[in-house]
Amino acid sequence: MKTGFLWHERYAWHDTGRGTGPYHSDASGWNEPDVRHSENSDSKRRVRNLLDVSGLLEQLVELKPRPATVDEICRFHTRAYVEQIERDSAAFGGDAGDEGVPFGKGSYEVALLAAGGTITMCDAVLDGVVDNGYALTRPPGHHALADTGMGFCIFGNAAVAAYHLLEARGLSRVAIVDWDVHHGNGTQAAFYNDPRVLTISLHQDNNFPPDSGLVSEIGEDAGVGTALNVPLPPGSGNGAYEDAFARVIVPALQRFQPEFIIVASGFDASVWDPLGRMMVTPRGYGRLTRAMMDVASEVCEGRLAMTHEGGYSVPLVPFCGLAVMEELSGITTDVRGSMMYETGDIMGQQDLQPHQVAAIDQAAALIDGIPTP
Repeated sequence: MKTGFLWHERYAWHDTGRGTGPYHSDASGWNEPDVRHSENSDSKRRVRNLLDVSGLLEQLVELKPRPATVDEICRFHTRAYVEQIERDSAAFGGDAGDEGVPFGKGSYEVALLAAGGTITMCDAVLDGVVDNGYALTRPPGHHALADTGMGFCIFGNAAVAAYHLLEARGLSRVAIVDWDVHHGNGTQAAFYNDPRVLTISLHQDNNFPPDSGLVSEIGEDAGVGTALNVPLPPGSGNGAYEDAFARVIVPALQRFQPEFIIVASGFDASVWDPLGRMMVTPRGYGRLTRAMMDVASEVCEGRLAMTHEGGYSVPLVPFCGLAVMEELSGITTDVRGSMMYETGDIMGQQDLQPHQVAAIDQAAALIDGIPTP
């Protein structure tokens, strides 16, 4: 396999400042500020560093991102919103949402590079430069709405890339699978009435945004059936995630028959993440990746590109990322078998539980409503 990997040092320079909690960048008056905001560069940079020291990076095809153009961003976002981010970034920074998306001077250009990096990876896969690949981008994107940022996200990286595949590359059906622990509400909203894109979000039930990502959210108008949500109970581990893939996500993709699959890859469903309460392990992420590769091979000639979203456990995120990259590339490193790589595998409740089956059953019942080609 020729597996692509994309990273740029400027991704680490997106400045979210200090934090008093996961969603605030300044002192609340009741809480001493943390040294760093939850969404900082540490875990992302460490993914790249672990790939390097493991020897895997040199066996990957390293790609360089380009900035997305304003016209590409505005296929999803309003021009007024994009201009607001540009103005604030050129001054002293600001907040792209409601106290949940702090950014510093220069972050506009970094956000363009994040969306452009996702486009770059999709183009590389579509053009056969690589067979599959992972864009380790920052800031994340799946919460951003057309006219506002949300939940650390400025521009909708996966949504912008999907529009690029449809409008610039001539594809007619694209699927976005989001396994971040939080609901991919922005990506869903981008295509809620668009039959060309199937959005699937597998997330912790009612984590963030509140009351978002319900099973009942299935799309509207021409897009009915093209939004699919799998809200899992807190505490779900590898067993629940793998069952959800086997009984919901894979059959949904088989029915929709996309020409390209984008994975919005958050590692905040991992066992150590501070912003989620799930129990997926690095080995579990590897198995989810294998499931995605198998179904992509079946329905769209293996066209699979991943773009990074959340993941806030600085020690564990790199091992989740390595497990995914090992599976994508088919290359096993000496890191496999280490304590960190196998952490969580022996924890109780990793097996599928009855209450988790009930939640997955609700989503599985919706597959027949997904439109076929």
